[in-house]
Amino acid sequence: MTRPVLRQVHNIGRRRAWAIWAVGLSVYVLAVFHRTSLGVAGLLAAERFHISAAQLSTFTVVQLAVYAGMQVPVGVLLDRFGSKRLMLGGLLLMSGGQLWFAVAGSFPVGVAARVMLGAGDAMVFTSLLRLVAVWFRVKQAPFVTQLTGMIGQLGAVVAATPLAAALATFGWTRSFATAGGLGLVLSVGLLVVVKDSPYRGESVERIKVRALARTLAEVWGNPGTRLGLWVHFTSQFGATVFTMLWGYPFLVSEGMAPATASVVLVVMTLTAMAAGPVVAAFTARLPYRRSQLVLGIVAVIATTWAVVLLWPGPAPSWLLVVLAVVTAVGGPGSMVGFDLARTFHPSSRLGRATGVVNIGGFTASLLTIALIGVVLDHLAPGGPQDYTRDDFRLAMSVQFVFWGLGAVQLVRYRRKGLAHLEAVSPSAVEALRAGDTLLPGISREHDETTEDR
Repeated sequence: MTRPVLRQVHNIGRRRAWAIWAVGLSVYVLAVFHRTSLGVAGLLAAERFHISAAQLSTFTVVQLAVYAGMQVPVGVLLDRFGSKRLMLGGLLLMSGGQLWFAVAGSFPVGVAARVMLGAGDAMVFTSLLRLVAVWFRVKQAPFVTQLTGMIGQLGAVVAATPLAAALATFGWTRSFATAGGLGLVLSVGLLVVVKDSPYRGESVERIKVRALARTLAEVWGNPGTRLGLWVHFTSQFGATVFTMLWGYPFLVSEGMAPATASVVLVVMTLTAMAAGPVVAAFTARLPYRRSQLVLGIVAVIATTWAVVLLWPGPAPSWLLVVLAVVTAVGGPGSMVGFDLARTFHPSSRLGRATGVVNIGGFTASLLTIALIGVVLDHLAPGGPQDYTRDDFRLAMSVQFVFWGLGAVQLVRYRRKGLAHLEAVSPSAVEALRAGDTLLPGISREHDETTEDR
């Protein structure tokens, strides 16, 4: 297929780009809020729906399963229809799901509402990353990507503290219904401000159905895609598990006051926001060492968890705060996976590649959340009121299985990725060592817009 010549019609990395990013970011903040809203409402949900720990975890597992399962289809649709349409569809689905969850009176209805919410959430982040990739310069993109993840976590802050206060003051239905209505307001800004691309001729790729299987196989067969997936898998799930469901009750089981536990969740978010620019600076200056940085982050997280879980008696509050802070750094670390996707693929395939990468962390998260619930139900069949500190410690230890698997695969695909670069373009590895992230013959488009980008 002949690639169209691109003509730049808008400046990149300037005011228009930042305005588009800001609107898209507001949608992502709302998506993170919806995604993490059960973090402080989990115990209330257990009482409202009269469910066990495994059933409670089902809400989050189903939501994440839909999110992860939709990433490849969303990537295909993103390359076909562009970011604006997908983000609008995601907003409408999230709003409908949260409004439905607000009035749900039974467990099956609640699960169906979380499915709808997860489907909408799945359309937002990869769409926003595509906007970042096409609207910002090569040296800006890693920073803006980290800034996206960093500020996006403000949604978790709102879910951790204001939502908890709203639930206590206004009750379940009014609190979640108000949250659901916010998406309708943001959809106006999305329609008015966001444009898919600064280039004429590149806004979408018209993918033919008969070519879809071949192009997906090529994206998956690229070892750089799988390196990004395992980076995301290994580093992201710890923070997601902690903030979305099990961190709050784990802290309480260690003797921390509920109000203090909510503050710790906020501290995690602030930590991720502070760590994002540091990780971005590292990846922009030393792209050859990106996956090694992630391995170091994961090693520190796993070591800190081992110290806490083996601590004799209740862990001191300072150690629990250190645990939360260290775990939170995994969020910015996972963003490196998307930067790797940008390195190994041209922009015309970035939606599909980003979708595959995004599957990693959320697959690990849903499996970990589910296993923790199963272990807790096995150890304390009586429900949340019977959970002990030792029950929680044993349940949370299942995380080490996923850290170990992810680390092995990360090392494996780093080697495969470097071999792929050497085979496809002999100059690519040297360019990577020199600090380039768009590589000749691999991710760099051969047109007149390349130098501007």
